[in-house]
Amino acid sequence: MSARVDRIAKRGRVAALTLALLSAGASVPSGPELRTATATRILEEVRRPGAQVVVVNVWATWCLPCREEFPDLVRLQRAYAPRGLRLVLVSADFDDGREEQVRRYLAGQGVDFPSFLKEGDDMEFIEGLSATWSGALPATLVYDAQGRLRHFWEGAASYATMERRVLDVLERKGSQREAGS
Repeated sequence: MSARVDRIAKRGRVAALTLALLSAGASVPSGPELRTATATRILEEVRRPGAQVVVVNVWATWCLPCREEFPDLVRLQRAYAPRGLRLVLVSADFDDGREEQVRRYLAGQGVDFPSFLKEGDDMEFIEGLSATWSGALPATLVYDAQGRLRHFWEGAASYATMERRVLDVLERKGSQREAGS
């Protein structure tokens, strides 16, 4: 069975379990801690000591490509956290009811680390993270241990693409390669 079929089947099982819990009167797990953040706060998180590579992913629960790539992001984090990967998830969901919606989604995806809710003006946030970002979602930025942007892309990426870019940073510590590839 292909990895894509496996992911679709897993999502179906998670959705069925969530519906069963809700219909039985049980609550969905509370999910990870959510923190509000501006672009400045996200860049502080990128530069926080301890990571060899930091992947920032800006996503939203209403964004289909975001939801399609999300399991691969979580898988990447689990696979490479022991080698120094820090995954920073930033929800760009709209204000109305977003906290509960985002928390439920993250819990359903097995996210067990603090995540962020974008705060403030959209254009300030976008330009604060990358002058080349159009604002399209998902947006992914890969930084090295010194907080230098090494890779950036808009739109969903495959696990293989994400992994290749993370490994590029892990294996080329200190290189001066340009971002944008």
